[in-house]
Amino acid sequence: MSNANEKKSNTPILIIAGVLVLAALGGWWFYSSSKQAPAGNANRGANSTNQVKTSQVPANAPLGAQPPNQFGSPTAAVKVEEFADFQCPQCAAKHSVMNEIKSMYGTRISFIFRNYPLQIPAHDKSYDAAVAAEAAGMQGKFWDMQNLLFSNQQAWTAAPTFKQIWKDYAQKIGLDVDRWENDMAGIAAKTRVNADMERGKALGVNSTPTVYINGVPVQFDDMTVAGLKTLIDAESQKAPAGKVETAPAANAANTNK
Repeated sequence: MSNANEKKSNTPILIIAGVLVLAALGGWWFYSSSKQAPAGNANRGANSTNQVKTSQVPANAPLGAQPPNQFGSPTAAVKVEEFADFQCPQCAAKHSVMNEIKSMYGTRISFIFRNYPLQIPAHDKSYDAAVAAEAAGMQGKFWDMQNLLFSNQQAWTAAPTFKQIWKDYAQKIGLDVDRWENDMAGIAAKTRVNADMERGKALGVNSTPTVYINGVPVQFDDMTVAGLKTLIDAESQKAPAGKVETAPAANAANTNK
């Protein structure tokens, strides 16, 4: 009888001990899983970043508008290519960064601006703005009009009389305004915008600004003066001494300063 009673009295203790062991094992498993999950996410993030940074521009992609709106030297070893929308707030915010990079490097880089008006309701004036800039470019004033459009983006975007505002810009930068208006209504300026858009679509551009340095897309967080300088300097160091990037002869003719 005493043995049976002892067994009965030990049973609850064994059950409690078993529950505690299972709880401890469960807690250990949960802790291990929670510690491993961020590492897995970090690895996926790193892989995604690596994929973006090693994705090159397809060799058979459309060339875009020719000659392009290019600043600097068309034969520079480093080519910076920006796709932007004149109604994109982030493009306007990065405009000063791009200007500083152009000023900092001058002819040591080739800086190409591509029109990429996003086809969304909020950017209802962006295509016409690109055409306005291209029409100014036909008189050698692309960069002047581009600068005014980005610098005053909020003013003309919100104004019903935006085309009159652009006309004032045209007068301010010394354009033949009648010719500029005719070029805006013509086919040539629109053809250039469309060509840039086709290139962007072929490259998979789906947001603005999108920037490539020697064909490699730049992360948005790197679109600062310091970030771009680091990437440009790294590309410059890769170039063999005396080697320059080849470019069609037409490119050299259109610096559009």
